[in-house]
Amino acid sequence: MKLFEKTLSTKEIYNGRIIHVHVDQVELENGRTASREVVDHPGGVCVAVLTEKNELIFVRQFRYPYHKVLLELPAGKLEPGEDPFEAMKREQLEETGTRGENYVSLGEVYPTGGYCGEIIRLWACRAAGEQQALQLDADEFLDTERIPLKDAVEMVCRNEIPDAKTQIGILKTAQLVEKGLL
Repeated sequence: MKLFEKTLSTKEIYNGRIIHVHVDQVELENGRTASREVVDHPGGVCVAVLTEKNELIFVRQFRYPYHKVLLELPAGKLEPGEDPFEAMKREQLEETGTRGENYVSLGEVYPTGGYCGEIIRLWACRAAGEQQALQLDADEFLDTERIPLKDAVEMVCRNEIPDAKTQIGILKTAQLVEKGLL
């Protein structure tokens, strides 16, 4: 079969709280074998929350792998068996103190297809009602910030927002607003 790799064996390397790592031996389409290192991840959700003033609500959060603070759209990982749409609404409320209306799916993102099976599901919405207090996890620390959508698009184009899901969420949301769909 063209453009397919058949799994011959799997060796578990690490089984953690968030990720699982294994090395698979695969048969390539030409009959040869190769090793594939794979990180399994439960997946995540992300939401672009747009205010009545066309501002996006962002979070600034220290990201340990990069040892720096990143500006991101609100996001989080899926819990086992959790519905992605409900998870996204939960993360939105926890990290921004807002609920939404007029949710629009922005599709799925495969952030690192070369070695990780994570899928991030994206939405955009309009903020609805009064903002409530944040409901952060015990090990979660972040600041929220509102940035006009137009400015956020420019920040993406100037490479000031390196986070992939955030870039995609901003640009797709801007297209929806431009077309009058959000």
